[in-house]
Amino acid sequence: MSEDITPGAHAPAESFDAPLPPVPPPSRPDVERAGDGLASGVSAGPAAGRDIGPGTLSRTAQLPVVPRLAPDESARPLSASEAATRAQPTVSEPAPEPVPENAPITTSMPVVPIKHQDEADVRNAARELERRLLGGERTLRRREVAADVGVSLLSARKIWRSLGLPRVGDDEVAYSRNDEAALETIIDQVREHRLTEEAALSITRSLGQLTDRMVIWQIEAIVEDLVQNQGMSDAEARRQVILLLDDLIDPIEEVMIYAYRRNLAAAVQRQVVRAESGLKASNEHRDGSEDDAALPLARAVGFADMVSFTKLSRRMDERTLAKLVQGFEARCSEIITVGGGRLVKTIGDEVLYVAETPQAGARIALTLAGEFGVEDVSGPETPRVRVGLVWGRVLSRLGDIYGATVNMAARLTAIAEPQQVLTDHLTAQVLAGDARFVVTEQEPVHLHGFGDVTPYALTEGRGATLPLD
Repeated sequence: MSEDITPGAHAPAESFDAPLPPVPPPSRPDVERAGDGLASGVSAGPAAGRDIGPGTLSRTAQLPVVPRLAPDESARPLSASEAATRAQPTVSEPAPEPVPENAPITTSMPVVPIKHQDEADVRNAARELERRLLGGERTLRRREVAADVGVSLLSARKIWRSLGLPRVGDDEVAYSRNDEAALETIIDQVREHRLTEEAALSITRSLGQLTDRMVIWQIEAIVEDLVQNQGMSDAEARRQVILLLDDLIDPIEEVMIYAYRRNLAAAVQRQVVRAESGLKASNEHRDGSEDDAALPLARAVGFADMVSFTKLSRRMDERTLAKLVQGFEARCSEIITVGGGRLVKTIGDEVLYVAETPQAGARIALTLAGEFGVEDVSGPETPRVRVGLVWGRVLSRLGDIYGATVNMAARLTAIAEPQQVLTDHLTAQVLAGDARFVVTEQEPVHLHGFGDVTPYALTEGRGATLPLD
């Protein structure tokens, strides 16, 4: 039985923008009883004296400040000193020295001083860092936040779960005013009819899951760098993270917003603007009876898998294994990006990518297959790679892709030889007329879920592989 539903009551589906009766201040005992009613389906309402209906400004929303326009400079009389200053010739800055093409960002390794801290110092520093990240002290209980925003506790919990925030008890002071403002921002998108409740929860879930992985990645990257390049122990490095993050929060956040906007602009082109033309292009050699015919996006789907990774990883220590995995992912990401593709995800020793044309997908596949296992490029310990590539139609959801095209590419990868690229009959037909690619029919094989399939080996013609730095 949920702790937020009155025994014997059933909670109907609640909409964030449903009519909301007044919510009294949350400090009185009778408010706690009223909160149980909110969670069991009784609609919550606007805070006293505040209209939060659709189309109105929320408590946290503010009208933009429009700056006053300066008077026309040309119409203003100049003082004698201003006239003399403007009459002086402009001195041009000397042109900067050209930077060598392959020059590193810096030629010196920064040295991070180790500050020896006992356990109490670390806890105090962590509290100060948390206070900065949360925008203030934790002063609110969950019922207080929900009541102030004007929603039931059930609705608030849906959003907090979507963001991946840990569950807390009724009496735990766990939230700040920033948490309240963020909750209201999400709720307002539903109240003002920009998003449905389902879409709002899906978007917040994307933010929660991706930022959780992102911050773990960033912390571990700093720890690893301190261990490898500064000679710290793992324990010392983790304590130093608290000190380093204080200076890194703002620049990382700035680049994160920049990357979000750039990637969103690119995704709009891929997922919206060029989607219809891609479908039309994918009709070549198809009759509409294919398993993926009803899916909305045309994509070249590729898997690249490290050969014998499990066996090799057993002989590696933690540092060597981490270096191998990170090097593989980084190099794959670089190749896919240079080829105009998108890295969808990494799955252990395997990467999944997509490209908007079969030709782009094929060039990426051939480059991936030839890049690894070569001693003078990736090192003697890097396993060779096998690749499966299929041009077809996919369903894109939750940042991932689904459909028969994805499954076929995975099956072909599993049966490919080291440094071999395998594709299916349809993709081979599309690529056969391009001088950059050579397709060779292989013996039929039985693939789970597809039956007997004739794979084709894809090899390099003239200028197929990608130019890499």
